[in-house]
Amino acid sequence: MSQPTRDVIAIGNAIVDVMAPCEDALIERLGMTRGGMTLIDTARAHELYEAMGPAREISGGSAANTLAGLAALGANCAFIGQVAQDQLGEVFAHDIRAGGIAFETPARAGDPPTARCLIFVTPDGQRTMNTFLGASQFLPPAALDEAAIADAAVLYLEGYLWDPEEPRAAMRRAIGAARNAGRKVAFTLSDAFVIERHGADFRAMIETGDIDILFANHVELAALTGEDDFDAGLAALAPKVPLLVVTCSEKGAVAVAQGSRFSVPAEPVERVVDTTGAGDLFAAGFLFGHVRGRPVDECLRLGAICASEIISHYGARPEADLKALVAERVG
Repeated sequence: MSQPTRDVIAIGNAIVDVMAPCEDALIERLGMTRGGMTLIDTARAHELYEAMGPAREISGGSAANTLAGLAALGANCAFIGQVAQDQLGEVFAHDIRAGGIAFETPARAGDPPTARCLIFVTPDGQRTMNTFLGASQFLPPAALDEAAIADAAVLYLEGYLWDPEEPRAAMRRAIGAARNAGRKVAFTLSDAFVIERHGADFRAMIETGDIDILFANHVELAALTGEDDFDAGLAALAPKVPLLVVTCSEKGAVAVAQGSRFSVPAEPVERVVDTTGAGDLFAAGFLFGHVRGRPVDECLRLGAICASEIISHYGARPEADLKALVAERVG
């Protein structure tokens, strides 16, 4: 088996985030699920956009955010995701390439337009996401570069992209390509509502050994295992996956690897501004440590440091120099 020349290749939704602060009352008035991610159609996207205050457009998407963090730390990364031939598609492609991430998926002509996520951020920093998947749900299996997948140490997949049929088929094919090349597959569960829709698929992938590294938060762990007790959920899931990583918001994070449990507290933050992308950047820090051969407890610390940076400002892409931040806190 040849050595990979790339650290991480990811498949995910190519989305532009449209973010605006709001009061709790607006969440209730618009009938949104506070703190969750809801898929919306064109009409609902228009309704919510009209109700937003002044907004910022920032390239996003869960897996793409993780790659942005990885690249900022110095990892060699590539992204596979579908945009349309429109202005937001150009914004997304420009931003991800400017971050040093390879992105070669051809833009799709015609409707629907590039995906966007309308994010309402309440005063406590909680984000309520409303996602119009647009072109991202039409990523065909034929768009995969299997040679590029085989040339990366880790294939990283986001659960959010499991909803539409074509990307789901593409991700299954990508797992096969990574497996055939002897590479690792990392998967993030993304959201408890995604697990409600596709939990059977995710559990089957875990049981068959398709996932080497599984990322979840404590809510997703409960949704996947059916265990409300955190330790019971860990005990149910950890024996089935080589490396399980669970974030617990302000309580830090836990990892279980081959029967050994590791934990790390959350990094101190002066003020939580926006939790958008916290899990994505935690995964970035953790995976960076992993591909560099760091021990699990240090990988957790790197994840916590990256997550603390992202929640200190609006947007899910790092603004501070992550390399310098890690060097300052870890050495």
